[in-house]
Amino acid sequence: MNAYLQLRAVPPSALRNSATWLRKLFDDHPADHPADDADADDAVRDRMRRHRAQPLDGHYGDQQLLYPDAHVVLGGEPVHPAGAKGAPLVVLTVAQTARVAAFLARSDFDDLWRPASAALLPRYGGRAEETRTRAAFACAHRELTDFYTATARHRDAVVKWLP
Repeated sequence: MNAYLQLRAVPPSALRNSATWLRKLFDDHPADHPADDADADDAVRDRMRRHRAQPLDGHYGDQQLLYPDAHVVLGGEPVHPAGAKGAPLVVLTVAQTARVAAFLARSDFDDLWRPASAALLPRYGGRAEETRTRAAFACAHRELTDFYTATARHRDAVVKWLP
């Protein structure tokens, strides 16, 4: 298991209240299913191929400091595996996804960075590394904004895996 937050856009009709089923969304790597294979006609798999977020590294909890009152990184409804073993999965509904996308679209990164930087910089080398640290968080912010915007546009839900 890696230490990455992973996100998947999922059509709401394909959601299941099953941690086992939701976890399989993350086993289905696009490289395992070329576009011309027999599964290419499956609308769910096709939509998932188009809307996969690159995972945030193991510091995704730190990324949440930029969004203290939003469901961007950690928020949503947890779905725990049977027996509470394994990492929780988190589901955002279509409406929650749209709210996150709207929040990110109207957010100015500098306005998010300023209050969070005091807590973040000591973890990443202090003021000497501020330019590099800020750039890494800004890049992740853009990737999250792009993912949520595309997902909301397609009226999909989001499933998150928090290993």
